Amino acid sequence: MIKSSNSNKNITSPDRLEEDHVNEQNLRPLTFLDFVGQKKEIDKLKVYIEAAQKRGESLDHVMIYGPPGLGKTTLANIISKELNVNIKMTSGPILDRAGDLAGVLTNLEDKDTLFIDEIHRLNSVVEEYLYSAMEDYLIDIMIDKGPNARSVQLNLNPFTLIGATTKLGNLTSPMRDRFGVIIRLSFYSNDELYEIIKRSASLLGITINHQGCNEIAKRSRGTPRIANRILKRTRDFAQVKSNGTINEKIAKEALDALGIDESGLDDMDKNLLKALVINFQGGPVGLDSLGVVVSENAKTIEEVYEPFLIKEGFIQRTSRGRIALDKAFDYLSVNKK
Repeated sequence: MIKSSNSNKNITSPDRLEEDHVNEQNLRPLTFLDFVGQKKEIDKLKVYIEAAQKRGESLDHVMIYGPPGLGKTTLANIISKELNVNIKMTSGPILDRAGDLAGVLTNLEDKDTLFIDEIHRLNSVVEEYLYSAMEDYLIDIMIDKGPNARSVQLNLNPFTLIGATTKLGNLTSPMRDRFGVIIRLSFYSNDELYEIIKRSASLLGITINHQGCNEIAKRSRGTPRIANRILKRTRDFAQVKSNGTINEKIAKEALDALGIDESGLDDMDKNLLKALVINFQGGPVGLDSLGVVVSENAKTIEEVYEPFLIKEGFIQRTSRGRIALDKAFDYLSVNKK
């Protein structure tokens, strides 16, 4: 889902913004060779693809899950390219009726791939309609209405469904069980982000030195989408306030102006930690209560800010609510009671 961007508040959001659409089209890796990171998962995919090609079969259905901005759509495109087949792209919310899905499925050619983003948002009717298509390459279509209505069974070409989700737990068990290949994408290391930023800078014609690249990498929250977004904004500072080269000084100046500190935390991250540590004495506290204090929607906190804070060891989820860990107290220079 693409969201509008109108402030520095969005710079560290992992969700796809309007400004990212063209950016990602230009920077997206096209082959496994260009894809940086996720080595274990990529190696598995290579084996599955080669095996399917040797058997002359379509690849087993693939589920790719993980936080936003890590490359799920990119991987779907690469899988299709490596298989040398067409890819049809859609999303869960768009497939509102069974007829919408039938129209897509009947237009797939032999061994094509169908990519459904946000597959956890498929409605139950469409999801059940998909089961027979995934298992037997068959769908039932209703012809006419009323007393003349009858069901006609159509054969489909063998195809590979690639589903992408940020919420694997929201999928029903019958849906999860129909995917033969499960790929989990994790946050990227600073070294991996460094390589991604170098590649993106080269494609965009941006001059950046080692220190500048490293500075952006360590503040990009483990997410390539954020790294590329920051790179573009830092380029603006380099062109206006320097000779066009992104060095450590320019990178720090740009990142400070964007409100991203050396730990990759932005203003909302800091407000959340302050609320948890100071207002609620370290917790446990529920997301709704945190949301009231920082004036942010609980769902946004859970999906956008919390994953990185958990990954970095600032907070922890418990059955009673969120608690601040020692790193959060140290970061705010507050003594733990």
